Amino acid sequence: MSDEERTEELEVELEEAAAGPEAEVVDPLEATAKERDEYLDALQRLKAEFDNYRKRVARDQQELAARAHERLVKELVPVLDDLERALEFASEHDDAKLEEGVRLVHRSLADALAREGLVQIETDGKFDPHTQEALLSQPSEAEEGTVIQVLQKGYRLGDRVLRPARVVISQGAAERPAQAERSDG
Repeated sequence: MSDEERTEELEVELEEAAAGPEAEVVDPLEATAKERDEYLDALQRLKAEFDNYRKRVARDQQELAARAHERLVKELVPVLDDLERALEFASEHDDAKLEEGVRLVHRSLADALAREGLVQIETDGKFDPHTQEALLSQPSEAEEGTVIQVLQKGYRLGDRVLRPARVVISQGAAERPAQAERSDG
């Protein structure tokens, strides 16, 4: 440490000593009240910041939902146009044109929903209770628990099941001779 720095430190110490004990004596009640006020002020600021954050997040979520809704509606407007054209064709009673129009509307709607992430649930093979709903079980030649008929298609949106597939499942091979013996006896 240089002499100048040491001299400055001594001067500071002398000034503090000259101030005397009166300057150091602080009422503990005043110090606690001052500390309380500082904490209260900090807490109030933090609360205000959190309220502003919560409002901003809510507003952002509403804007995001509105943009998603708008995008979906924009995707479906051409389907509405196709449906109107199909209805015009229907008034002409030309079955081929009506069927073509309905197919066009179906394809447009399916494509728009697929772009939004809609996927049809597979129903081939074994029954899956996570993605399918068994409405009936019938005797059949198929293995027990196999889907034998789809009554209503199911759909998944992303990782979530939007609507389970409604299916008929196999009970396994029917035991007709055993049933016949019981009814005869």
